[in-house]
Amino acid sequence: MSLACGLPLLECVYCLGCARWAWKRCLHSGDRDSATWGLASAEDFAPVPRLCRLIMANYDHHPCHPLDARCVVRRRTYADTRGRVTPYLLYLDHPNSDIVLALRGLNLARETDYALLLDNRLGKRRFHGGYVHNGLLRAAAWVLDAECDLLRDLLADHPDYTLTFTGHSLGAGIAAMLTVVVLLNLDKLGTNLHRSRIRCYAMAPARCMSLNLAIRYADVINSVVLQDDFLPRTATPLEDIFKSILCLPCLLCIRCLRDTCIPEDAMLKDPRRLYAPGRIYHIVERKMFRCGRYPPVVKTAVPVDGRFEHIVLSCNATMDHAIIWIEREAQKALDLMLEKEKTMEVPSEQRMERNESLQREHVEEHKAALRRAVTLSVPDARSPSAYGTFGEQPERSESFPPVSAMARQRMSWNDLIERVFDRDESGHIVLRSSPSP
Repeated sequence: MSLACGLPLLECVYCLGCARWAWKRCLHSGDRDSATWGLASAEDFAPVPRLCRLIMANYDHHPCHPLDARCVVRRRTYADTRGRVTPYLLYLDHPNSDIVLALRGLNLARETDYALLLDNRLGKRRFHGGYVHNGLLRAAAWVLDAECDLLRDLLADHPDYTLTFTGHSLGAGIAAMLTVVVLLNLDKLGTNLHRSRIRCYAMAPARCMSLNLAIRYADVINSVVLQDDFLPRTATPLEDIFKSILCLPCLLCIRCLRDTCIPEDAMLKDPRRLYAPGRIYHIVERKMFRCGRYPPVVKTAVPVDGRFEHIVLSCNATMDHAIIWIEREAQKALDLMLEKEKTMEVPSEQRMERNESLQREHVEEHKAALRRAVTLSVPDARSPSAYGTFGEQPERSESFPPVSAMARQRMSWNDLIERVFDRDESGHIVLRSSPSP
């Protein structure tokens, strides 16, 4: 009898929780995520449309202009990668002095892409003091095993060129993993390669690394998100979403209880939770309760709390994930930035001073994000001694044990990654502790 009386009370609590979740979600719009962020500069955002067009060149029917075939160094298809990674190409961008490795996004018709995406669970892979997506890390190792020698030769032949990793969706996560692994092993790609020559632009990225890593590499990795894009906001692991797609009420119930009962600070302190990597560039083109599109504005920051924590209930959530829409809106936003600078007629000397001050502001913002992460007790949220793209010397990870030059040349990238781990007595993979001095 007492149990029967308690059932209506439980139903009321459940209904109230669902109603509160729905109310919060219906009133949450994508432009609120970056309402307090600063505006991006044209110089920092300029590579985005160009890199989007390079990514679209990996698609069979891409709408962009054809690439110069003489500059395409290598192109890999699904037949070449055997499902280990999405198709990609290596391109020499001579006008911009850039070596670009561009990866395509998730192919809904390929089971191997789903297998790559589902090769993960919460806390499965520890890496460099944090957590990363296991499948994306293994895909990055495969790419580096296949292209390491070619990249080394290209960097040696073009010592003044930068090396840019870019991708869309699933490929964006792989590009971010490529960047982290390369930064930890710069000597494998050349003795004169410094951190300042490496960049990453992840378009609509999947959540692929824990918060401490996302902040630590924010000086090199840049994520580009269009308005209401759902993927960078998907806090629930993607493999759980695919497994629960046939049980939508159960998934909705879990999300309601999690968002209602668990405070945001508690979610931030979970070191296993994955996030969109690096500095965020948010393209905002719509406002709540307003019809139509507005001239796009690009906001940027290195957020710690409020880092795309909630999915936006919007009919444009999937459309904003498409690379073609990201390229179009990014180009519009860049044209508006350049037009504004042209209208202001800023002298070249003042423009250079302004760019230098923006770089200093980015460094300070990055350090502030690290300090904020420490105050929130984010594990391993520390600042390197010589930091960032604006530093002079590359950073070396303490997680990788030292190896000789000859052994490093013979070792594959996947083996090098595995050196970070040991197995405990139960056979589980754990992070290798640093050797004592």
